[in-house]
Amino acid sequence: MRAASHMSIRALYKDQSRQVKLMKKLRIFWNFSRPFTLIPPVVGIVSGALVGIGATRAPFRWPLILSAAVAAAALNAASNALNQICDLENDRLNKPLRALPSGQLSRVEAILFTSALYIASIALVAWINVQTLVIYLIAALATYLYSAPPFRLKSHTFLSNFTIALIRGNLLKVAGWAAVASVTNSLEPWYIGGIFMFFLMGATSTKDFADIDGDRAAGCLTLPVRYGPILTARLIAPFFILPWTLLPLGVVTRYLSANPALVSALGLVLVLWGTYVAYLINRNPTAMVTQGENHPSWRQMYWMMMTGHIGLGLIYLVH
Repeated sequence: MRAASHMSIRALYKDQSRQVKLMKKLRIFWNFSRPFTLIPPVVGIVSGALVGIGATRAPFRWPLILSAAVAAAALNAASNALNQICDLENDRLNKPLRALPSGQLSRVEAILFTSALYIASIALVAWINVQTLVIYLIAALATYLYSAPPFRLKSHTFLSNFTIALIRGNLLKVAGWAAVASVTNSLEPWYIGGIFMFFLMGATSTKDFADIDGDRAAGCLTLPVRYGPILTARLIAPFFILPWTLLPLGVVTRYLSANPALVSALGLVLVLWGTYVAYLINRNPTAMVTQGENHPSWRQMYWMMMTGHIGLGLIYLVH
């Protein structure tokens, strides 16, 4: 009896140990996906759908919207994971505590996790409609071309920023609209997506300042590597301001059909906000090299983008 009791206790401890290891591994995968960066795609898809509903009077179909939003988060996580797999040598210098360079994940585990995310993202939108599926397939291909050799678009100064801006700016907004209404009958979703693409063409470089040493060693000619932090700060500052002037311009030219006063007010808020961020960037560009992902301008970029998404979604919803 006593021996059986000891065996059951040992079995219980083994089960608990397995559960602890499983939870630890899940946390590692969660951090590997870079969860903070998954919020804007979800917000962008939901906002794009609300804009589409407000502009076209399409019916609310929440299952479609939520499926597209989860797919966007999965695709963004897959892109983040693939980028870390392909940037392993960079991260040994830039971010040695990440899961792959620190040995928390093996390369095989990372590849399997990334593949599962890509498959899940496409499966989640395959049933919505052809337009949405095609947009996600193009976005998935673009993320692969961005990170993986031999294409490695991130190693090319301007193609790098263009690819990110296309995926996370233009196509994201258009995909949300496509989940509820056609995107071939109007220029409006493309105009709105173009605003966010214009913003990210410069704003996305805020993530590159802290990676200069590793990117240079890996041959990735990002803007800070090619032009240095001071000139890069000056080059990207207008992208925090000018794109938002296209909001009031859109209502004047009738590319945007929402309430003119509300759209213009949102544009003004974002222009003023962008001016502040441009000041942050240019006040001490070299500080961005040492503060990495947590530099205020990097966080401000994400919050500005989400404010633009949420603001437009609400404005069109009451349209």
